[in-house]
Amino acid sequence: MGKEIDYPPVWLAAFAAIGGVIGQFIPVETPANSILGAILVALGLTLMIVAAVQMMLARTSVIPRRDPRALVRSGVFRFSRNPIYLADAIVLAGLYLAWDALIALPLVAVFMITIKRRFILGEESRLSRVFGEAYLQYMERTRRWL
Repeated sequence: MGKEIDYPPVWLAAFAAIGGVIGQFIPVETPANSILGAILVALGLTLMIVAAVQMMLARTSVIPRRDPRALVRSGVFRFSRNPIYLADAIVLAGLYLAWDALIALPLVAVFMITIKRRFILGEESRLSRVFGEAYLQYMERTRRWL
């Protein structure tokens, strides 16, 4: 994938599209799909916005592969080192539910592995290089996802 389009939202859209197709061809309907899906999408979007605002207030970039200006450890970052990526996974699971694509739910784990390999590992290396011991201590206290 070219660097100009290698961003987490592109991966999220691609995985969502795959789930959408699966939901069209192999739907698994339950009475709770739409409600649970909508709740998960709303929770994921809320988490995404809160984390992005926290990063902006700390004057650091939300764009992957850029050098960070600040180590954000408070707010939602107390619970997850990657709340925006976690939010992406929650949104994806919600979309799959809402679209009756329950068979696609294992793809959420594949999405998380993809994000970890393409973005998180490099970000962790960069954060460790920039913030040293402070980041290593943060890593010990806070899980990558949840």
